[in-house]
Amino acid sequence: MVTASKARPLAVPVVQPAPDMGALRVNRALPPSPLAGVPFLLKDLIATCEGVRHTEGSAFLRDYVADRDSELVARIKRAGLVVVGITNTAEVGNASTAEPRRFGPSRNPWDTTRTTGGSSGGSAAAVAAGLVPMAHGNDGGGSVRIPASCCGLFGLKPTRARNPLGPEFGDFYSGLVVEHALTRSVRDSAALLDATSGPMPGDPYRAPPPVRPFLDEVGADPGTLRIAFSVRAPSGVEVHRDCVRAVQEAARVLAALGHEVEEGTPRFDAEAAEEAWFMLWAEGNARLLEDWSRRLRRTPAEGEIEPLTRALCDLGRKRSAAEHLHSVQVLDRAGREIAGFFETYDLWLTPTLARPPVPLGALEPPEENPLAWWVEVDGRFAPFTAVANGDGRPAMSVPLFWNEEGLPVGTHFLGRFGGEAALFRLAAQLEEARPWADRRPPVSALE
Repeated sequence: MVTASKARPLAVPVVQPAPDMGALRVNRALPPSPLAGVPFLLKDLIATCEGVRHTEGSAFLRDYVADRDSELVARIKRAGLVVVGITNTAEVGNASTAEPRRFGPSRNPWDTTRTTGGSSGGSAAAVAAGLVPMAHGNDGGGSVRIPASCCGLFGLKPTRARNPLGPEFGDFYSGLVVEHALTRSVRDSAALLDATSGPMPGDPYRAPPPVRPFLDEVGADPGTLRIAFSVRAPSGVEVHRDCVRAVQEAARVLAALGHEVEEGTPRFDAEAAEEAWFMLWAEGNARLLEDWSRRLRRTPAEGEIEPLTRALCDLGRKRSAAEHLHSVQVLDRAGREIAGFFETYDLWLTPTLARPPVPLGALEPPEENPLAWWVEVDGRFAPFTAVANGDGRPAMSVPLFWNEEGLPVGTHFLGRFGGEAALFRLAAQLEEARPWADRRPPVSALE
């Protein structure tokens, strides 16, 4: 039952329907796919659906209608998934919440006064509430894993270039951004990745090919894994006791399953890597805005983009080519140092976030000096996830823990580059040991 205090509408997980997009006609045969006929939601960012409005959470793009499917969407449709709507996102993915001014906040089904996390928050809310079993997300600094943690879902960030970004992009934000989804089960995540992964012609680089289908890894014996865990954020920010407890509980479960678990963390210059990620993100904003301005043949008017987006674009435009390449080099160096750590360990376990889901509005930047606020507030909320975007390795948030308030708190696993198979094997083992699929939030379409 939904209590009176939590019976508010589940505001804007879906910002528009996509009637019949990808739908199977009565006279059309189902494709040979385990996903055929499954309803699916598409995040309003990067991936486009022909004939459907695509706004990226921004008033600037309010009238833009996509003229083609992105390659990811084409593969989704070929797998037989039915794209039934478009989900809410932070404007151009610029926050760890989904509260764009254009559409308003998405609310967390576990407590509608709390954030869903972001930027794929609309997708997370819809899956958590049972509207669909899976929904699209993309991840440049944690935007799949952050809402997975906040909404009690499984969220995998694949290896860089595992899923295509074309035909519009080959590389997005200097390799920081990847595409995938939020799901209720590990099996669904693996099946979807099988349907969408693999390079398309002309891609600038590609992920190592899997040995076998990812779905075959679900239920496969992970063997005895060497897992290092840490509850200290690379940036040194304070971590909430519930997030610490989630990791400690996960470590106990892993040890009981026979894995070798010990404290450990890679040594790298976290401050330099964080600044490099931030600068590349600002440059990506500037490039994205210029791209959209060319496509729309106009620049944004006053009030058509949010203060944070404008500030990031202004910063990104000031960067030189030499400064850009320096940031790339800093992240490359950090990636090599972290890769050395994975010569000893199979996986690295951390909290997904430094806090449980925060109240709505807590992650909304002010008009004045939004950049400093974003670093100090948003960055302190999500200090663990961007490491995997910086060097392109796969990572996942797994819903193993709920706190005393009944809020989900994710645990975060990072694997070796190209190592989704090990993540899927372990996730399926954890899902069997500590099932989460039957947990239902107070706001649920399945009640």
